[in-house]
Amino acid sequence: MEASLGIQVDEPMAFPPLREGLQTDGSLKKHEQNFKSPGVKKDIEKLYEAVPQLSNVFKIKDKIGEGTFSSVYLATAQLQVGPEEKIALKHLIPTSHPIRIAAELQCLTVAGGQDNVMGVKYCFRKNDHVVIAMPYLEHESFLDILHSLSFQEVREYMFNLFKALKRIHQFGIVHRDVKPSNFLYNRLLKKYALVDFGLAQGTHDTKIELLKFVQSETQHESSQNKSHLITGNKFSLSGPAAPKELDQQPTTKTSVKRPYTNTQIQIKQGKDGKLMKQSKTVDVLSRKLATKKKAVSTKVMTSGVMKKTTSSCPASLTCDCYATDKVCSICLSRRQQVAPRAGTPGFRAPEVLTKCPNQTTAIDMWSAGVIFLSLLSGRYPFYKASDDLTALAQIMTVRGSKETIQAAKTFGKSILCSKEVPAQDLRKLCEKLRGKESNTVKLASDIQGPASHDPTCLEKTDHKASHLTQTPQAQHSGNLLYKGNRNVCGGRFDVYATNLEGWDKVPDEAYDLLDKLLDLNPASRITAEAALLHPFFKDMSL
Repeated sequence: MEASLGIQVDEPMAFPPLREGLQTDGSLKKHEQNFKSPGVKKDIEKLYEAVPQLSNVFKIKDKIGEGTFSSVYLATAQLQVGPEEKIALKHLIPTSHPIRIAAELQCLTVAGGQDNVMGVKYCFRKNDHVVIAMPYLEHESFLDILHSLSFQEVREYMFNLFKALKRIHQFGIVHRDVKPSNFLYNRLLKKYALVDFGLAQGTHDTKIELLKFVQSETQHESSQNKSHLITGNKFSLSGPAAPKELDQQPTTKTSVKRPYTNTQIQIKQGKDGKLMKQSKTVDVLSRKLATKKKAVSTKVMTSGVMKKTTSSCPASLTCDCYATDKVCSICLSRRQQVAPRAGTPGFRAPEVLTKCPNQTTAIDMWSAGVIFLSLLSGRYPFYKASDDLTALAQIMTVRGSKETIQAAKTFGKSILCSKEVPAQDLRKLCEKLRGKESNTVKLASDIQGPASHDPTCLEKTDHKASHLTQTPQAQHSGNLLYKGNRNVCGGRFDVYATNLEGWDKVPDEAYDLLDKLLDLNPASRITAEAALLHPFFKDMSL
C-alpha cells in the first residue's frame, strides 16, 4: 500500500498496545448495541472496500459521528496479545485537499499525545481515501451534563481546556473551532482531549510547516470561490436572517430596511481615509445601480458565450452611503477583503465576525470564553445567530456597543450602531440565567428567536454533532450523581442529578477570568498560559 502523507503504514501485523485515549470530532451515539442500521452497515462495507488494509488490523463496530468533512467509526484493534483496544477511525471525505489532510496529521503528530491534545496512532491511505486511527475515549455530551456539574468540576474542565490550548498555541497552531464537542470529557475518569484540527491554521511563526501552506491555499481558494465572496464595502446589520430575507425581497425603487431590535449596525474597513469593500447583505437594487451608474461591469460576446468582466472602482471616488442603510455603487465596486472566518457559529470572535485579516490564537481564547459563559450561566448554546452580523449584535448585548466599537478600532474596523447598548454585569447575568430569575433575563440568542428546548435540536446547532453521547457511568463517583437514563425524541441519554456544590459562592475570580476571555480586543485578551496562572486556579497545579 501507499505511504500515508508522512506516516508510513506497511504491513500492520503487530499492532502495538494503545494508550488510553480519545475519539475525534463530535459527540457519540450508543455503540454497545448489538445491531446496526442498514445504512451504517453499508457505510462500513464501503469503508472496507475503499481502504481494504483496515480489515487486517481493525474490526469496525459502528459509525459514531458524521460531519461535513469526515465520518468517525468505532473499531477494535485486533492485537496479538491482550484484550482488544477501542480505536476511533476518522475517514476524511475524498474531496479534502491533500495539504489540509497533511496539516491536520502534522498537528496531531507534533503537538498531540499530551496535555489533553489528541494524538494519532496510524494513518491509512488508499488512492484518495484517508483514514486516521486515533485512541478513543468514551465521553459525555456537554448538554447532558451542563446542569449537573459542580462548580469544582467546572474549574477542572476549564483548567484542562487551557492546558490543551497552551500546548497547541506553543506550536503556533490556531485551532479555529474550539467548542464543547471538540473538547471531549470523560467525567468519571476525569480525562479530556482537544480534537479535530481539520480547520486549524498557523500563526506567522508556526512550528507546523504544513500550516503555512494551508493558510496561503485557503486565501487563494477564497479569492477564487465566488460563492463565498462578500460584495459591498460595509456591513449593514438589518435583520436576524438578513441574507435569506434579502433574497426574498422584490426589487424596488428604495433600499430594503429590516429592523434589528431597533438597532442598525454597519462595519467598514478604513484605509487611508478610504472605504474598502466588505458586506454580506447587499440589496439587489444596489447591485443594479453599480452596473448602471459606474459601469463596473461589461458584457462581452465571444464565440456565442456571454462573459462578464469587472474593473475596480477608482480609489478617488467618495462613498455616499456612509451611515445609511444601503450600500452605494461606489462601495460595491471596491475590491473585497479576504479574511479567514472558519469556525462554528456562536463561537466566533469579534475579529472573525468583522473579517479582520490578522487573526491570532486569541480567537481560540474567545471561544473558550463562550464555553465558560455557558458553564457559568447554564445556557447552551449561549449565542445562536444565523449570520455574522446577528452574531456581532448578540455579542454587543452582553459586552456593550460602545465597547465593541472601541475595540474594533484597534484592529482597523469602524462599526456604526444606531442605538447604544450597555454592557451587562457578567455576574448578575450568569446568576439570573442560572437561578430562579432566569425568566426575567433575555438570552442573546433570543434576539433572533427563542431557542428550542429540545436537547437534540440544541445539539444540532453544532454542525458536526449529529449524534448525542450516551455513556454509562457508575452510580456514584465523588461529586458525580448518576440517576439513570431517559428517552427524548427517540434518543437515550444519561441523566445526572444537579450538583449545587460551590454554586452558592462563585468567587469574583471566576467572572474576572470570564471578562478577560471575552475581551473584545484580541491584543489584550488573556492567553492560555496566563489563564492557567489566574487566581481562579490558585490551588490547582499543572
